[in-house]
Amino acid sequence: MRKLGLIGGMSWYSTELYYARINKQVVKRTGGTCNAPLVLESLNFCDIAKATSDQDWDHVAEVLIAAAQRLEVAGATAILICANSMHKVYERVEQAVSIPLIHIADAVGTKMKADGVQSAALLGTANVMAENWYRQRLVKHGVTLMPAEMDDVQDLDRIIYEELMLGQVKRESERTLKTIITEIDQEGIKAVVLGCTELCMIVDTKANVLPIYDSTEIHADAGVEWILGDAS
Repeated sequence: MRKLGLIGGMSWYSTELYYARINKQVVKRTGGTCNAPLVLESLNFCDIAKATSDQDWDHVAEVLIAAAQRLEVAGATAILICANSMHKVYERVEQAVSIPLIHIADAVGTKMKADGVQSAALLGTANVMAENWYRQRLVKHGVTLMPAEMDDVQDLDRIIYEELMLGQVKRESERTLKTIITEIDQEGIKAVVLGCTELCMIVDTKANVLPIYDSTEIHADAGVEWILGDAS
């Protein structure tokens, strides 16, 4: 099996989900005989949280590049950045290492294309929902995305940064997400992408009015494919 590197801590709650999902899937696919060979760089999110200015994002890039380079030195043969929003600096990190960096939106887009999904709504932090860098990556896989509703953007950004990244799961926020997804369904959209690695903490991905594409689970599974040699 190939060793996989994880850049986590953004937040550690979602990093825990990655670690558990990858190991459970490797155990399942090897008949219960193996664990996943992993190297983890768990960052202090205080150093890079809520980046807004170009200068902030330059700092984020520097932190992630250093983490990726340490993972490569430690023997990782590919890397996952365990956060959707941090993929804003994906290209800069990719250029700084000689091993593959598996993009979370590509993993989601590939699965949606395989499932024949042509339209979806994207939910996540403000920079994921409202900026083009993430949306364009999904659109390249043939998915038409519903325009972001700014009221939803503000609600979700608050829930993610003020609750989920602190490990807080509130019933009111669960209801907010149910309402948003129901409204999306009423507009005729065929699927929902959870473009935040913490949103699965308050969205039941297996029992909903629409198919839910959980970026955390899908990205982790792409890592499993790499570990087992099923991805190039």
